[in-house]
Parts: sequence; structure tokens; C-alpha cells
Amino acid sequence: MVIEQYQHEFIEFAIACGVLSFGEFTLKSGRQSPYFFNAGKFDTGMALAKVGKYYAAAIQANSDRISYDVIFGPAYKGIPLAASTVISLATSESQRDVPYCFNRKEKKDHGEGGTIVGAPLKGRVLIIDDVTTAGTAIRESVDIINNVGASLAGVIVSIDRQEKGKYSDKSAIQEIEGEYGVPVIAVVTLDTIVEYLKEKGDEYTSMLKSMEEYRKQYGAIYE
Repeated sequence: MVIEQYQHEFIEFAIACGVLSFGEFTLKSGRQSPYFFNAGKFDTGMALAKVGKYYAAAIQANSDRISYDVIFGPAYKGIPLAASTVISLATSESQRDVPYCFNRKEKKDHGEGGTIVGAPLKGRVLIIDDVTTAGTAIRESVDIINNVGASLAGVIVSIDRQEKGKYSDKSAIQEIEGEYGVPVIAVVTLDTIVEYLKEKGDEYTSMLKSMEEYRKQYGAIYE
């Protein structure tokens, strides 16, 4: 497996920020995980700027799979990610100036009103969010998109845990792709992280073993 340069940098940056950590963690599902990813720790201006750069790199690396007109950041974590990503797209070599918008949790009945802030939510919409575990937030975003007559172009998230659900051998990302027929792209996957640990060698030997055991026990099945 080849790790792209932006993926390598993203993993190292996530570790440095404490976003990606290794140890023993109890997940919401009750599973004991040897790693944890907390995107909320991308909590400085520099961190957010870099995250946007990595999201933009993932979009550009998958440009043959995704065609979109506007970027949508679901409230709340998706909002800064969407803003940072469109800035990175506009200032990168491609200099693509992409409109973006986000939703309010509660409808505003004064001023401009409504629940959508920013550019019009129309055409082909690319959703940007941090992670997807059960896919609930993505499905809520799709409902918002459909309600205004727009269409879903795809989804970008920071990490794909490639982990089967509680009642299915498929991951949340696999289920969303199958349900909506669009690509769901992750900046990095569990496989990418495992490959990174292999490259690092002795420094992460024990952690690599735990990661591979976890993947063997809970990894989603890919046909």
C-alpha cells in the first residue's frame, strides 16, 4: 500500500496535535480500541489551516470520482472544516474558488431567516465533516440537501475507521455509499495508519500489533 504525501503529513500532524492517540480507549460502542481520533483538538488557527489543506488535497486526489458545485459543512464541526477547505482550494495551485454554506441547528425567523448560511445550497453538493460513526449526521445533511432540490455529490471525512457496525459487517461509510450511490472519501483510513506504523518500525511495534488485532476482530468486510 502506498501512502500519499498528504496522508503521511496528516497522520504525523494529527499525532503531534494529540488528535490521533494510541493506548486503550473505550468507544461509544463499548469496544476497546487501541487508538482514538478526536478532531476537536484541531483547535488553533494553524491547525485548522493545515487540516483544510489536507482535506483539499484529498478532494484533488479524488477529482476523477467527485464532481461538485458547492461545499456544505454540517453544524457544528463541519462548519470550520468547510471554511478551511474552501480557503485551501482557493489558495492552492488549482485556485478553485468554491462556494460554501452551512446550516443552523435552529431556524432563524428574522434577518435573512432560514437555516442555511452562506452560498445557495444548490446543484451538486459535497459534504465535509470530521468523522462518521453511525452515519446519522450525514443522513441529516442529505435530508437538508434534498429538501432544497439539490443533489448529493459525495462526502469527505478525516478518517475511515473501516470498522464494521454493531449489526452489520459493513462500515458506516460503506453503508452510506451503498445507500446514496456516491463516493465517501477519507483523508486517511485505518489501513493508511497501520501502513504508517509499519514504516516507523520499532517505535510503534507493540502498537502495530494491537492495531492489527483490532482490525482483524472488528474490520469491515470488503467484497
